[in-house]
Amino acid sequence: MKIAVPIKFVPDLVEELTIDSSGAALDTSWLRLIINEFDDHAIEQAILLKERNGGEVTILAAEAEGLDDILFTAAAKGADRLIKFTGDFGGGLNSHAAARMLVDTMRELQPDLILTGVQAHNDLDGSVGPLLAELLGMPYLGYVAGVTCPGDQVITRKEYPGGIIAEVEVRLPAVLGIQAAEQPPRYIAYTKIRQVMSTAKIEERPVVDPGSTAGVTVSRMFKPEAGQRATILEGSVEEVTDKLVAVFRDHGAF
Repeated sequence: MKIAVPIKFVPDLVEELTIDSSGAALDTSWLRLIINEFDDHAIEQAILLKERNGGEVTILAAEAEGLDDILFTAAAKGADRLIKFTGDFGGGLNSHAAARMLVDTMRELQPDLILTGVQAHNDLDGSVGPLLAELLGMPYLGYVAGVTCPGDQVITRKEYPGGIIAEVEVRLPAVLGIQAAEQPPRYIAYTKIRQVMSTAKIEERPVVDPGSTAGVTVSRMFKPEAGQRATILEGSVEEVTDKLVAVFRDHGAF
């Protein structure tokens, strides 16, 4: 089985985000990027499928600071092929542009299964998974939390509100949006990653026109603005009680 896993980098929300001078984008001069959490689970699910059923796992991503380390880490986990798209991605790469960037390579690879993270916290124009599925003419199923592969189809587990779990059969080739792998992403010691760096190869594929402005255009970014502030009631218990009663009466509560 051939499995392809496109991944993306997202801003680390642990860090404080700031807006650049244009007022329409984040300041990337010091912004720390990390792999999207759901994409990390997609990599783990792909490796689990390979370990159970055999096959080849290919990881694909657009060039970003720190990407090589993530790709080599994926190789240390068991990925077979690493592909890095190079180009001018300074303005960011929205989901529509990322999906179009992946199409030709996916048609070349002809994967039986494409696993993507179900979403990312900086998606503004939809998730990559369903957009890529549409461009490739493949079925898509999202919010998957487990995959088995009997023959020419996969059986996926989806979680619904209320603790309901559904099993859905999907014929291959297909695209799945992974919410959680069957186990947490495994830890790989850095010594093993260093060993892989000397043997694994990252294929670079130039992208002449990333088309980052396609999809949606951000006209303004700003911190949440307070519409109305709270009123602090001070005094003794009796005084605060009287003030609350007055507020309720003014608002027609009784």
